[in-house]
Amino acid sequence: MSIRDTSAQDRPTHPASSGRRDRRRWLMAAGAGLGVVVLAGWLLSAWSAGGRSIDVDRLRISEVTRGDLVRDIAADGRVIAANSPTLYAIAGGTVTLHVVAGDAVEKGQALAEIDSPELRSQLAQEQATLASLEAEASRAGLDARITRATATRTVEQAEIDLQAARRDLERNQRAFEGGAVAQIDVARAQDDLRKAELGLVHARNEQSLQGQGAGLDTRNKALLADRQRAVVTEMQRQVDALTLRAPFDGQVGQVQVVQRQNVAANAPVLGVVDLSRFEVEIRVPESFARDLAIGMPAQLGGSGNAFAAEVSAVSPEVVNGEVTARLRFTGDQPPGLRQNQRLGARILLDTREDVLMVERGPFLEQGGGRSAWVMDGDVAAKRPIRTGVSSLGAVEILEGLQAGDRVVVSGTDQFGDAERIRISGD
Repeated sequence: MSIRDTSAQDRPTHPASSGRRDRRRWLMAAGAGLGVVVLAGWLLSAWSAGGRSIDVDRLRISEVTRGDLVRDIAADGRVIAANSPTLYAIAGGTVTLHVVAGDAVEKGQALAEIDSPELRSQLAQEQATLASLEAEASRAGLDARITRATATRTVEQAEIDLQAARRDLERNQRAFEGGAVAQIDVARAQDDLRKAELGLVHARNEQSLQGQGAGLDTRNKALLADRQRAVVTEMQRQVDALTLRAPFDGQVGQVQVVQRQNVAANAPVLGVVDLSRFEVEIRVPESFARDLAIGMPAQLGGSGNAFAAEVSAVSPEVVNGEVTARLRFTGDQPPGLRQNQRLGARILLDTREDVLMVERGPFLEQGGGRSAWVMDGDVAAKRPIRTGVSSLGAVEILEGLQAGDRVVVSGTDQFGDAERIRISGD
């Protein structure tokens, strides 16, 4: 028995079949290399999209839309009394209270009284000085009348002397013509007449001057008395102000002293609240403060029951990034308002029609309004933009975005300085 070998299975090979196998190996190597390149490209793309991935749940993404941008300010305000003055002590002394906090008061009602012996003593002294000056003014008036009477008597005496001199001259003239008297007597009578005329002229001048002098002295004394009378009036006003009275019908607010307490001058004593007129105090972000103006229309209350109002005051002071403003009712105010009650407020600034806008968020402040992170698939890419006006809820987009773009409006502080960030879970 013979053993068969494999000679019957052997076949000669040809060069053509060897070339096909080489080509097949080359194609397999090329395919593997292409796979490596694709994998490297995918890894490079993932690396270029950011060294880390941010979960979408940690972000807020908003879509760019086109519509009307209403610039308004909406806030919750606090109802406060429009008129709530604090009454101060005009002088130091002991306080006697006639009311307590919460009492209803009427206009002119005495609320408290300050006992100031110093001020009352000063009033008495000034009144005594006034009485003395008034007496001096009366005495000056009497002296002026006496002076004028004396001057008048002198003028009348001079007129009588003039008449006597004229009669004496006429008598001597007739006697001289009849040869009864000498020429020297006529000349003497003429001299007497001239002296009488001069005396009358001087008497009248002195009467005018003495009258003017007496009038000036009387006027000076009267002015001194008037000045002192004004001082007494002011002192009387201060003494009357020692009694603190209600400036209007209202309610006693906070009482800042206790019964029979000794207070200093200009110290606060108590406050009075006018419950008939209220205002609403709101806090506005600093960025909107420059847009507010006194007299700007507003609305107070809910949308179904809004009351017309206007901006009555804007504080120039910025506290914690906010500015305080006051709104005053322009018509009827809601019934039953109470102090510190919360009330919705809305101030309409303007309306921009048919503009591109996106929800307002921290990205606006972080990028300075010049850049935004826009979603491109599952990657957020930083893109330069230009913004316009903004409201509390939206911001106008002037350049860089189109309607339908999705913008990361919150959470961009996690992106750092990267230009592209991969967003996972979107």
